[in-house]
Amino acid sequence: MKSVNLLILLISILFPMKSYSQEIPLTLEDLIPGGKTFNKYRAEIPRQIDWWQDKLTYVKGDSIMIAPSGEKDKPQVLLSLSDLQAGLNLEARLPKSLNMVKFVSPRSNDLLVITADTLYFYDITKKTITARFSNTDKMSFHDWADKSRMLAYTKKNNLFVQTPEGKEYAVTNEVDSQIVVGQSVHRNEFGISKGTFWSPSGKKLAFYRMDQTMVTDYPLVDISTRIATLKDIKYPMAGMKSHHVTVGVYDPESQKTIYLKTGTPKEKYLTNIAWSPDEKSIYIAELNRGQDTCVLRNYDASTGKLLNTLFTETHAKYVEPETPIVFLKNDPTKFLWFSKRDGFNHLYLYDIAGKQLKQITSGAWDVTSFLGFDASGENILYISAEESPIEKHIYKQNLKSGKKQLLSKEEGVHTATLSGSGKYLYDRYTSQYNPGKIAIADVKSNKSYVWHTAKDPYRNVTLPQISLGTIKADDGNADLYYRLIKPLNFDETKKYPVIVYVYGGPHSQLVDNSWMGQARGWDIYMAEKGYIVFTLDNRGTLSRGIDFENITHRQLGVVETQDQMSGVNFLKSLPYVDADRIGVHGWSFGGFMTLNLMLRHPETFKVGVAGGPVTDWKYYEIMYGERYMDSPQENPEGYKNSNMVERAGDLKGRLLLIHGDEDPTVVMQHSLQFLNSAVKKGTHPDFFVYPGHEHNVLGRDRVHLHEHITRYFDDFLK
Repeated sequence: MKSVNLLILLISILFPMKSYSQEIPLTLEDLIPGGKTFNKYRAEIPRQIDWWQDKLTYVKGDSIMIAPSGEKDKPQVLLSLSDLQAGLNLEARLPKSLNMVKFVSPRSNDLLVITADTLYFYDITKKTITARFSNTDKMSFHDWADKSRMLAYTKKNNLFVQTPEGKEYAVTNEVDSQIVVGQSVHRNEFGISKGTFWSPSGKKLAFYRMDQTMVTDYPLVDISTRIATLKDIKYPMAGMKSHHVTVGVYDPESQKTIYLKTGTPKEKYLTNIAWSPDEKSIYIAELNRGQDTCVLRNYDASTGKLLNTLFTETHAKYVEPETPIVFLKNDPTKFLWFSKRDGFNHLYLYDIAGKQLKQITSGAWDVTSFLGFDASGENILYISAEESPIEKHIYKQNLKSGKKQLLSKEEGVHTATLSGSGKYLYDRYTSQYNPGKIAIADVKSNKSYVWHTAKDPYRNVTLPQISLGTIKADDGNADLYYRLIKPLNFDETKKYPVIVYVYGGPHSQLVDNSWMGQARGWDIYMAEKGYIVFTLDNRGTLSRGIDFENITHRQLGVVETQDQMSGVNFLKSLPYVDADRIGVHGWSFGGFMTLNLMLRHPETFKVGVAGGPVTDWKYYEIMYGERYMDSPQENPEGYKNSNMVERAGDLKGRLLLIHGDEDPTVVMQHSLQFLNSAVKKGTHPDFFVYPGHEHNVLGRDRVHLHEHITRYFDDFLK
C-alpha cells in the first residue's frame, strides 16, 4: 500500500497557484488534478531540472538551459531543440519538443531522447548518436546503463536486452503468463520499485523472476467491453500462499543466465539488491515471511553460490529493509547500512565480512534519505528529521570524525540531489509560507545561491486561514501534529461544522512544514464553503521512530482511533466548533480509519465518506498486511478487533462508501462484504462505484469524485 499511499499524497497535495486576481472562491476545477483550470494554477517552477556533470540544467521553451551558479551569472543555452533535431537528422521521426528528453545520468554526456518508437542516446559534446533502440513502443519497464549504453526492458512477461547498435537479445523465454520477469516484485514493498539492476559498469544485469503459479487468481471485471471481460490478477491474501521470487544474473557478452541459489523456504522476500563495486557478487537483504528476521547475504554473480551471511537483524514486531547497501566511494571493502535497531532509522558502517565498524548517525530522529558522497568521498550527505518531525533538512557528516554540518539554510521540507562529482547540491524546499525555492550549494564551502523563488501564488486571492499545532497522544506523552483550516471569512462567534480528513497509516505524514502545511485542494474548497477541516497524524505514522510507528502492530485501527479521538476532543474544546456536526473522510487506509471512527464512535460522527476502504484485513495482501497484523492464523483476536465488516451494525450516521470497480490494491470485495453485513444487520450505508478505475480515481473523473464527496457533506452535515 506504500507506493499507493505515496501516489495518493502526491496527487492530492495542493499545488501553488499562479497569480490570477479573483474575488470569487476557487472551484474544484481550479483545485483538483484533472480540473479544466488546474494547470493554470501550477507552481512556476522550472521544468525538467537535471544535473549534467556539475551543471544544473532545465528546459525552457525549446532549449535546455544551464542554470546560473551565482547572482551575477546568467542562464546559458546548452542545447536547442533545433540543435538536437539536426544531430538526429538521419532519423525519420524527430522529437517535436524537449518534453521527453533528459540526461542518462548526472555523470553522462548522453541525453536520453524518447520518440514514438525509438529511444536514443545523444552525446551533446560530440553531437553524435551513441545508442539507438528500436520498437520501444512495444516495450515496458525500460532500464538503461549509462556506461555500457545498454537497454533492458520487458515485453509482456519476458525480459530483453538491446545493445547500443539496436541488436536485441531475449534474456528469458517464459511461456507461462503466471511467471513474470524483470518487473517489480513483492507488491512494491520493502523499497522495491523496479525489477532490473545493472552492474556498475553496465556489463551484467541482475533481475527478478516471480513465479505466481501457486497464488490464487482474483477476478476483476472490465465492463467497458460489449460483454464484460474477466481480468484475473494474482492477489496473495494474508494467510494464504505467496509467490516465489528468484534473482537471475544475465551476461550480455556470453548471453548466459544464472540464478542465485537463495534456497528455501521459497516464501520469503528478496529485497534491496546491490552489486559489489568489482561486480563479482550481489548483496541481498532477505526477509522471512513473518518479517521479523532480516539476513544480509552475499552471492557469487558468476555461479549463484552463497558466499557469505554477513549479519542478521531481528525485531519482535517487524524488520523493514528499504535501502540497499551503499559502498564507500573510496573503499570498496566497506559499506553503509540503514537500520532502526536503536529505535530510529540510522546509518551504520560495515566491512564486507559483516563486521559492524561503527554507527555513523545517531539520535532520537530518523534519517529519511541518503544523498551520496561529496567529491572527496570523505563525507556523506543525507536528509533527516533532526530539526523537527515536520521538517526535513540536509546534512553533511564526515565518515571518520563524525563532524556534522547542517547544509540547508531555511526552515521547511527539503529535497536534494548531488551533481555528478558530488561538488554541488540542488536543494528544493518549501515551508508553510514559502511556495517554493531552489538553491544551488557548494558542498565543501556550504555557500549557496537561491536560483529560483516562486512568487506567492495567492497574493491576489483570499484564502482560508491554516494553522499547525500539536496535541498530546492518547498516552499523554507523544506530541501529535495537526493542521486546522478555518472557514473563509471566519467569525469566532459562530459555530461551524468540522470535517476530519484522515489517513493515519504507516509511511504517511499529512502534516508538515511544507507549503500551506500540505493542505489539499479539497481542504481549501471545503473551508471556502464554511467547514473547518482538521487533519492529525496519529501514532503509527512516519518520521517519529520505530516505537511511534509499530505501536499499532497486530491491532490496526485501535491506537490510531484513540489518537484521532484526542484530536476530536481538542476540536470540541474550541468555542467555534459545532460538536453535533462532525464528519470524517479518508481514502485507502484513511477509508479504513473513517470506518473505525464512524463505527467505534457513532455518537460523535454524523457523516463519513470512506474511499477504497479496507474493511477486513484478511482480504488484504500478504506483504503489507502480515507486516502490521501478522497472519489471521497467528493473530485471530487482532483481525477480529480490526474487522469493520462485523461492526456494520454499529452505524448510526450517514456513511458513503466509494470504490473503483477494478481496484487491484484494496479489492472491491472489502466494500461489498461491508454492504452485505449492513444489510443483514439492518443499517443503511450508501455506495458509489467508479467504473474502470483502480485504487485511485484519476483524470477528469477526479473532479467528479470530489464533487460527489462535497455533495454528500453538504446534504447531511452542513
